[in-house]
Amino acid sequence: MNDLKYLKELSKQYPNISAASAEIINLQAILNLPKGTEHFVSDLHGEYEKFSHILRNGSGAIRGKIDDQFGNILSMKEKKNLASVIYYPEQKMDLMEEDLTEEELDSWYRTTLIRLILMAKLAASKYTRSKVRKAMPPVFAYIMEELITEHGMLDKDEYFDQIIETILKTGQVRELIAALGHLIQRLTIDHLHVIGDIYDRGPGAHRIMDCLMDYHSLDIQWGNHDILWMGAAAGHGACIANVVRISARYNNLDTLENGYGINLIPLARFALDCYKDDQCELFRVSGDVQEEDVRELDLNKKMHKAIAVIQFKLEGQLIKRRPDFGMDDRLLLDKIDYDKGTICIQGTEYPLKDALFPTIDPKNPYQLTKEEEYVMEHLVTSFKYCAHLQEHVRFLFSKGSMYLTYNDMVLYHGCVPLNADGSFRQVKVNGKKYAGKALYDVLEHHVRQGYFEQENSSKRKYGQDIMWYIWSNENSPVYGKDKMATFERYFVDDADLKKETKDYYYHLIEEEAVLYQILEEFDADGTKGHVVNGHMPVAVKDGESPIKCKGKLFIIDGGFSKAYQKKTGIAGYTLVSNSYGIKLVAHEPFKSRDVVIREETDIHSDTVLSKKVTRRKRVGDTDNGRRIKESIKDLGCLVTAYRKGEISERI
Repeated sequence: MNDLKYLKELSKQYPNISAASAEIINLQAILNLPKGTEHFVSDLHGEYEKFSHILRNGSGAIRGKIDDQFGNILSMKEKKNLASVIYYPEQKMDLMEEDLTEEELDSWYRTTLIRLILMAKLAASKYTRSKVRKAMPPVFAYIMEELITEHGMLDKDEYFDQIIETILKTGQVRELIAALGHLIQRLTIDHLHVIGDIYDRGPGAHRIMDCLMDYHSLDIQWGNHDILWMGAAAGHGACIANVVRISARYNNLDTLENGYGINLIPLARFALDCYKDDQCELFRVSGDVQEEDVRELDLNKKMHKAIAVIQFKLEGQLIKRRPDFGMDDRLLLDKIDYDKGTICIQGTEYPLKDALFPTIDPKNPYQLTKEEEYVMEHLVTSFKYCAHLQEHVRFLFSKGSMYLTYNDMVLYHGCVPLNADGSFRQVKVNGKKYAGKALYDVLEHHVRQGYFEQENSSKRKYGQDIMWYIWSNENSPVYGKDKMATFERYFVDDADLKKETKDYYYHLIEEEAVLYQILEEFDADGTKGHVVNGHMPVAVKDGESPIKCKGKLFIIDGGFSKAYQKKTGIAGYTLVSNSYGIKLVAHEPFKSRDVVIREETDIHSDTVLSKKVTRRKRVGDTDNGRRIKESIKDLGCLVTAYRKGEISERI
């Protein structure tokens, strides 16, 4: 009865045998198309310019297509010129118009247009005409489709040449070249996976989010930095304090003020007044500082210290009200001897590098002063009612999750908490124990509740506290260390205290049995599947490899963030999966967009690993293929129902 009811609903879309059969034919054809190219990136950390470029060049995929199309027909210089046009069509045309005579420019436009048509034809070859048409700008869709499909056909050379001539005469060549460049970018990468940590450290996280919101097809696996910002957007004080402190540490307060319009004036006034006699030398910015920013460094240091102290107080309050988080060892302000300027940690007394705490009451160290409360009230209001930030965070919720299994690839930012024997660690959340995939699921449930719950304030508050827990707890799958030693890094000169020990996961991922268990737990094929995660920068210069367990797992955090490039020795990894296999690509530091356009020198990338499949993958081999097969089966049942007279056809 239920099956017949479903088929009757389906018949509204396919009212007769002909309509249902035509769709079956269409879907069956799609199953035999090559699998689309997937692009995996991780730990972007606000590096917009580099991310934008890697998105445009598909981690070298477009250069590969240029080689496939033109081989030795074009010189290396011509290939570089064509690549720069595809990456930055408008800017490259501006430059060519400056450098070439009118006659040279006309020839260049004509040649470039034909080469772009050939490239678009190649990029479109693995898709249906319908999908390609939808990717085209409506104003040029008809003419672009004609150029791509008719070029090279017998008896249509004059037709094709006349179209080109008309485009040139009507002055539409710039617009069409730009449209073709963007079309090639879009068709080269079918789907983008962002495996966490879009935010913090770099200056352009808000621009990355704007870019992602315009991207044609993507998913996001949240990193701990992303969840911290999601908590801040929900109005959680400890999350907000962390976000502001990290922004101050990396000299990125402009992201808050100019990118999101967050009002930092109350914090600045408070810091200048409260810490006017304190040089705050421990709170210098991390990384390079532009000369024009030097005059603001003194204010930045004071704001940095002020918000850090507020953060330690708010976190202490949270730990006390959530004893089930098991984080009492992070209660440190009450371990300080404020007269001696020392702190007692695990029974040992250590001198503090900075013992000036004018806002801390030794008898009640976690209580905010009235001035600090005023600062936080303004910050909470700014974060909660920032329309641009809320738009970005809602996008993170709509496209994101804690993990994703996609075409037998298990994607998560950090790790799966493990015991020393490789078994899944049981973690107590809200009074119940969870492990493996179930732990990810329950944490995501509480994160969504912390942002969206309106009626039950206690559930909303718990969900927001869970966001902070995910940011820094040792049992958090996207953190994966025994502690976050922020206080120790600032105030204690002891390397052992600053050490953050990694989860057993990172010591056991070379074991095939452990990887097989993880893949099966997350509904992937334990034999054929792969795990892709980021979070832990791979120290390539020290001989560490991003490839684990004989190519079953890839860690693709190789230093996208400039702050980590000294540690890793490179500027990040990306992964590309297409119908022929998997490529892991290592990137050198990105100079600038201007260098790419003017000097035609692409970011240098090396293929670290290339795993080719024995049989080219088709759409039928993917998750989408399985869904299409289900649709074909349902349509077949509908045709049978029509033929048996169980459902009446409509003409």
